[in-house]
Amino acid sequence: MFRIFIIAVFICVQGYSQDFAGLFIAQDFTQENVFTNNIEGPAFDKDGNLYVVNFQRDGTVGLVKPNGDVSLFLTLPEGSTANSIQFDSKGKMYLADFTGHNVLKVDMKSKKISVYAHNDKFNQPNDICINKKDQIFASDPNWKESTGKLWRIDKGGKVVLLNDEMGTTNGIALSPDENILYVNESVQRKIWKFDLDETGNISNKTLFAEFSDFGFDGMKCDADGNVYVTRHGKGTIAVLSPQGKLIREVTLKGKKCSNLVFGGLNGKLVFVTLQDRKGIERFRNDIAGKGWK
Repeated sequence: MFRIFIIAVFICVQGYSQDFAGLFIAQDFTQENVFTNNIEGPAFDKDGNLYVVNFQRDGTVGLVKPNGDVSLFLTLPEGSTANSIQFDSKGKMYLADFTGHNVLKVDMKSKKISVYAHNDKFNQPNDICINKKDQIFASDPNWKESTGKLWRIDKGGKVVLLNDEMGTTNGIALSPDENILYVNESVQRKIWKFDLDETGNISNKTLFAEFSDFGFDGMKCDADGNVYVTRHGKGTIAVLSPQGKLIREVTLKGKKCSNLVFGGLNGKLVFVTLQDRKGIERFRNDIAGKGWK
């Protein structure tokens, strides 16, 4: 029994050794150039497996092992390219398919892919987040026009337009209590927050934060309600308090950070996708991600 325990500890230490690195120090997790320059959408399933889109070529989803090795998990139908991944309470995978103008659903056992939601008014679903009721919130930018929309997709795939008068909507995240929805605009460099009611409707649009340089991409919250936003082109993760004040910026090795997710043994590792390096970096954080407490 003692020997089994030692082996188990060794495996954990091998897989998540950077849990013991210094705080806020970015280090390589995967090798460079194993994904395409559309690397995005990192997400963990309930068993702790990490999935990232566009492994080796666009239109795929890669499975990343705890040691950073990557293998092909699935290939999407012709014409589909994912940009974001989320999992619902039942373990189903959802993908924002920006070239197919869909939100796709994946049965994790059979790997069957189906169209969960489609609307002819979609620009290109870009980033998604999901609440405890399995409602999906999707950003939907029109890059050519520097405009964007915000959608809610209810259980069963019913699509509801929440706002169609925004800038280039990109990163999207829920507060820990799911009473606030954060949405950023990449070109305008603004982060907005909305009050969210029990039915998933938004109100009280308020400017949360604004930067004078560099774009935004993916965004997540930690368990204390701080907001983490990728500053694409600068190569940093900006950490903002629930009041919108800048707490710190974590410097990465790459510059074109596209998204992030919390994971590791205690939820305090932050995994970041880098489009210029076509791989993943990670750093140890002082607070666990949303949903880890």
